[in-house]
Amino acid sequence: MHGRSDSSLYDAARAFQHSCTRRSLWQVGNSVLPYIGMLVLMHWSLGVSHWLTAALAIPAASFLARIFIIFHDCGHGSFFRSRRANRAMGTLAGLLFFLPFHYWTNQHSVHHATTGDLGRRGNGDVYTMTVREYLDLTPRKRLFYRIYRHPATLLAIGPLFTFFIRYRYWYPNEGDSRRKSAMNTNLILLVIAVTATLVSGVRTFLFIHMPIMLVAGTVGVWLFYVQHQFERTYWAKHEAWDHVRGAIQGSSFYKLPRLLHWITGNIGFHHVHHLNPRIPNYYLSACHEAVPELFNVKPLTIRASLRSLKCNLWDEGRKRMVSFAEAAAPETVQWNRF
Repeated sequence: MHGRSDSSLYDAARAFQHSCTRRSLWQVGNSVLPYIGMLVLMHWSLGVSHWLTAALAIPAASFLARIFIIFHDCGHGSFFRSRRANRAMGTLAGLLFFLPFHYWTNQHSVHHATTGDLGRRGNGDVYTMTVREYLDLTPRKRLFYRIYRHPATLLAIGPLFTFFIRYRYWYPNEGDSRRKSAMNTNLILLVIAVTATLVSGVRTFLFIHMPIMLVAGTVGVWLFYVQHQFERTYWAKHEAWDHVRGAIQGSSFYKLPRLLHWITGNIGFHHVHHLNPRIPNYYLSACHEAVPELFNVKPLTIRASLRSLKCNLWDEGRKRMVSFAEAAAPETVQWNRF
């Protein structure tokens, strides 16, 4: 798969594992300040036209998406050199998404440690079944899985659930630190919401923030989906799972126009990010171009990514994602019964 050993490939990427305070602060400035400006503009637009307010939610959501990448990098400890600075910036940025920084960061680290591992699915990822597992389900459970994997569920219900509901609670086995993180975030968000509604009113608060969150949330969930859900991704049984293969083959290189790469903080270079999550977002592109094994990864185009919505199941025999229709085909059924 590689022109060099896995360890030397990781070492080559490590050369970009350093933050630049100047670049980080510049990114904070060109993301947070314009976002605040868009909020002010949207507040003004309510007196002109609600349609104008809705339209302004799109550029506002673009800046919010960049802020999420800052939050994300802080979680990996890659945005600033200081651990305290990462924690402070990450906590503040997380409030804009209703996300508890410590809780989300811990769960996301599990995602990085298990990407492509069939034996450790379901924590911080889009749950994926194999064809064999799906065919062994009862009709009722198959229906539930099909509903879960439907684009309307993933892209409409998914963002609402993730940002507004999922991190408002915690499970008993998740530990005191995650529980405290969720509780503290909920309390701060309650204070912010009450203050905002007292100052500007519930209607104004919802008209401004809900459209932004819906747009940014849908974009975020879509990006997370295509980062690992595509036809030639990588899945392996736990005993055969390999971290580097999971990073490079199981994470997409989403080739976007330059403006979209800027808006999304270069997260389209997801294969580089999974190889070494300590590389800050503004060095992902440079690392991709400097390391031949990364540069030669086949890109996922926007058109091809739309087809990934039909990638619903992992076919262990063919080593690729297939649709429900393909899974029901006689030859696929026969292949996956052994």
